[in-house]
Amino acid sequence: MDSKGITVDIVTQQEMILKERKSNNAWNKLKRNKTAMIGLVIVIVMVMIAIFSPFLAPQDPNLMDLGNSYLKPGQNGHILGTDEFGRDLLSRIIYGARISIIVAVGGMLFGGIIGILLGLVAGFKGGIVDTIIMRLMDGMFAFPFVLLAIVLMTVLGDGLQNVILAIGIANIPGFARIVRGQVHIVKNEEYCQAIRALGASDIRLLFAHILPNSISPIIVYATLNVAGAIISEAALSFLGLGIRPPTASWGTILRSGKDYLNTASHIATYSGLAILVTVLGFNLLGDGIRDVLDPKMKR
Repeated sequence: MDSKGITVDIVTQQEMILKERKSNNAWNKLKRNKTAMIGLVIVIVMVMIAIFSPFLAPQDPNLMDLGNSYLKPGQNGHILGTDEFGRDLLSRIIYGARISIIVAVGGMLFGGIIGILLGLVAGFKGGIVDTIIMRLMDGMFAFPFVLLAIVLMTVLGDGLQNVILAIGIANIPGFARIVRGQVHIVKNEEYCQAIRALGASDIRLLFAHILPNSISPIIVYATLNVAGAIISEAALSFLGLGIRPPTASWGTILRSGKDYLNTASHIATYSGLAILVTVLGFNLLGDGIRDVLDPKMKR
């Protein structure tokens, strides 16, 4: 074979390698996962509903019309009917999406930031620092997630900010434990030892090298955590410890609907379906991301 043929073979081989790398990147792998794409579509739709709720809601969610209470779906122009105060149920569920997304994402970010920092310090320092931090986390883990959130809401009081704070605090131990485990693995890798030998500071080593190489399980856990936070917000509001009425949230709608299951079951049904679909979307997306990012889950 002449030199020209060798060159063509090399170019062809390089093109095949580039094509294979492109097909195996994270986004293309995620696109091949049908359930993950269904979850992504659901999440995008719910986020868009939350963002554009003032434009999508046909009525003011708090506008009461006692003469039209308990209307069935489709009656008098109310697509999903009305609640016990005659408020349009579709509008309240649309606005409830905004509350649920804000609480879930806000709680995840608050708990994630603090938990990641604690996990980095515990895993990197080790010794007495690690022991103190992780025993505190174990103490918080002794309480079930929802029970811990209920205790915190009892102390803090109800309201949107306090719900975010309570769910965020309850999320801290999970993030801390995951990050600590990853730091223990990554900090002993040869490249970390080499970087340290070159004189890199602990801060640079942690945030420029260890954290980026520990990010995959954090992303997976955060995505799945949003689903859990949505359920927690609904549970707290259902128990009367979360969002204050008349603010529309799926938990408060579900709470008001439980008393009218025999006469107006649509109130609880549609709010429950909204929670179910949203949580399912985040779980499907989280499972898909785990399949893509976790080498042990590769098929």
